Amino acid sequence: MPGATAFVDPSWGPDAVAGVDEAGRGPLAGPVAVAAVMLDPARRIEGLGDSKALTEAKREALFPLIQSRAQAFSIVLVHADEIDRLNILQATLEGMRRAVAALGHRPSRALIDGNRIPTGLGVDAEAIVQGDAKVAAISAASILAKVARDRWMLELDAAHPGYGFAAHKGYPTPEHLDALRRLGPCPAHRRSFAPVRDAQSPHLL
Repeated sequence: MPGATAFVDPSWGPDAVAGVDEAGRGPLAGPVAVAAVMLDPARRIEGLGDSKALTEAKREALFPLIQSRAQAFSIVLVHADEIDRLNILQATLEGMRRAVAALGHRPSRALIDGNRIPTGLGVDAEAIVQGDAKVAAISAASILAKVARDRWMLELDAAHPGYGFAAHKGYPTPEHLDALRRLGPCPAHRRSFAPVRDAQSPHLL
């Protein structure tokens, strides 16, 4: 697994750069999580990488390290009702705006994972495809977003038993789809997503 030293990372230069990434665009339930991270050049973190390529144990170990060593970080959750109101793309972009705005320090620019830059960020920004595997600040943001969302899904599992949120984290696995058919949607489900919409019945609305 590539370590932080393998990244060509603008956030280690003289400018204060924020990396921004999200987790949870594809699930049928739960929030989309967005994080922004400004790394400290004097306190590098070894082992960063694309959160999807790291084990759960590695992500959990890096989570407090990123929080304690970063110059600044923020984590934003955009919940299912707002996703339904805005659509998932716009909810994700709104989460990115909120995450950058919530940083304790204003970055000189933001590096966004993917190919879209949110409007209204208030700072210069650049979109980097597969940035979570290329830029350490984006990787750190991807880890914060992924761990925060997974932890929230554990809370939703306790609040809404029977759906298996702790196991599949809201993604459309066969087990999740079967639970939707049997139980109908719960308040954590994204009702604008087709499998959830199809599983609704009048008494569950």
